[in-house]
Amino acid sequence: MVAASPSLGVNSITGEGLDAALSGVGVVVDVTNSPSFEDKAVLEFFETSTRNLLNAEAKAGVRHHVVLSIVGVDRVPDCGYYRAKIAQEKLISGSSIPHTIVRATQFFEFLGGIAQSATAGETVHLTPAKFQPLAAGDVVSALAEISLAEPVNGIVEIAGPEAFSLAKLIQQYLHATHDVRKVVPDLGARYFGGLLDDGSLVPGAKALLGHTRFEEWLEQFKRGT
Repeated sequence: MVAASPSLGVNSITGEGLDAALSGVGVVVDVTNSPSFEDKAVLEFFETSTRNLLNAEAKAGVRHHVVLSIVGVDRVPDCGYYRAKIAQEKLISGSSIPHTIVRATQFFEFLGGIAQSATAGETVHLTPAKFQPLAAGDVVSALAEISLAEPVNGIVEIAGPEAFSLAKLIQQYLHATHDVRKVVPDLGARYFGGLLDDGSLVPGAKALLGHTRFEEWLEQFKRGT
């Protein structure tokens, strides 16, 4: 396995080090992410990074491009980050490289970030819409298995084993971490710029499900903090 990142001299935006890093590589797992979530910046990042990766992969003879994307990315058009991920998916699906697009639900590890993004004073306004988060460790395991399998040239969804109300789960998380902020369920609250309903962020019936339940993850998280 070869790790590649700017800190290791490989930059998917400038192209620096890509050809050398991909020499002899059969599978690429793309988990690149933009340093900025501003609409224009994030779109430019994913389009530039993905084009450079695909061009380098074609020269190297890569047999499988696995990319991490988001469940519901095509159902929240008001979110600029989601629009950028759709652009990334389109570049990959339109390329000559065999591929698997792995759409994951939100990670448990990002619950604090969700709360912070919706906080005003001591109040957190969040939609009660359903979502089905999973542990980052389960994402890693799924990506490893998928990268060793044959490309599906399509989409695979992965999700947690349980669905929750977003507002209720964030309130549970805050209470468990002794955070005094109060969550106010609000149907009009935007999730990173997008309006949600109960079908926006939940996977289809054929999704691969992780094994880690929220209560189990929360106990592990509290022991580590």
